[in-house]
Amino acid sequence: MEIKGKVHYVGVNDRTKALFENLWPLPYGVSYNSYLIADDDMVALVDTVDVAFFEQYLKKIRSVIGDRKIDYLIINHMEPDHSGAIALIKQYYPEIVLVGNKKTFDMVEGYYGVTGERYVVGDGDFLKLGHHNLRFYLVPMVHWPETMVTYDETEKILFSGDAFGCFGALNGGCIDRNINTDIYWNEMRRYYANIVGKFGNPVQKALQKCSGLDIQTICPTHGPVWEEKIPQVVEMYDKLSRYEGEEGVVIAYGTMYGNTEELAEAIAEELSAQGIRNIVLHNVSHTHHSYILADIFKYKGLIVGCTTYNMHLYPEMESLLSKVAAREMKNRVMGYFGSYTWASAAVKKLGEFAEKLKFELVGNPVEMKQAMKQDNYAQAKELAKAMADRLKADRK
Repeated sequence: MEIKGKVHYVGVNDRTKALFENLWPLPYGVSYNSYLIADDDMVALVDTVDVAFFEQYLKKIRSVIGDRKIDYLIINHMEPDHSGAIALIKQYYPEIVLVGNKKTFDMVEGYYGVTGERYVVGDGDFLKLGHHNLRFYLVPMVHWPETMVTYDETEKILFSGDAFGCFGALNGGCIDRNINTDIYWNEMRRYYANIVGKFGNPVQKALQKCSGLDIQTICPTHGPVWEEKIPQVVEMYDKLSRYEGEEGVVIAYGTMYGNTEELAEAIAEELSAQGIRNIVLHNVSHTHHSYILADIFKYKGLIVGCTTYNMHLYPEMESLLSKVAAREMKNRVMGYFGSYTWASAAVKKLGEFAEKLKFELVGNPVEMKQAMKQDNYAQAKELAKAMADRLKADRK
């Protein structure tokens, strides 16, 4: 598929993999995007694809350039879902010159043992293909240390690597103006929260570095090519990387027999009564944590609660909170509650996690022994009201 100005999409769709990175569900599949710049003078390939799709990938390349050689392979990101075909590309195009930065080539040798001619670039360096002039910008830790982006100054295209990417295979077309993009917005947030979420500061630096470029097309390594919806895409990444949450509350709870869930429902009911419309409840044993993390990135309020389990936190709650802590999120407001049958531990352990997360705490923790009683309802309402009051204070 031609994007514009002899720039072609030669990526592939993966509709069989169940878990991305063997962790995150792929209900809509995922695309591995690669791009071919078939200039009159020289040919450049931008990133590759998962090696499992190499035969299909090679057919797409040859359908564009026939028997022409590929002069350059530009490596924006070395994660194997994008670099996996490097060794085979080198076999089919032995004279190809690999283009990357110093950290790129440390990984090329480490992963694939590929040697040969290379062009080591620094921040702001360029490569002229003839009609197309490419300039490179280093964006370390978005989301690996070697990552960079490539800007086609001729066609105003940013080849952005994993930045601005999302889960979801491409159904037919690849450009946003030719497809229905509805499924990709939540999948972009989930992709960011789980893959990039820890690296808010590097993403902000990358956005600032690219802010002066005239970008008319964004070509990421996952998901649609963005043209019409570039403002929405950039705005989402900007808000997510600043950890800016919308008004709303995520209630994540761990329950074994329904009593702790009853407490979570009471909190949600009072939040609604207090005028909070965006309320999401997640049973941590039922909902995959990638979806919970995406909602925590979306909304400012977080209330967590679980039952005591073997004198520790309920295991799925401990796992979720560990994932939240690993992302070093900021600007969240938190409350918590717990339950026990004969020995209390959950509330204490949740308090320890709250200190580690460094979120703003509201209300008093609610602790329930065995089953819901009238005083627990009253305490749940107080916690919900404290959260609602705090969120409404930010309204303009």
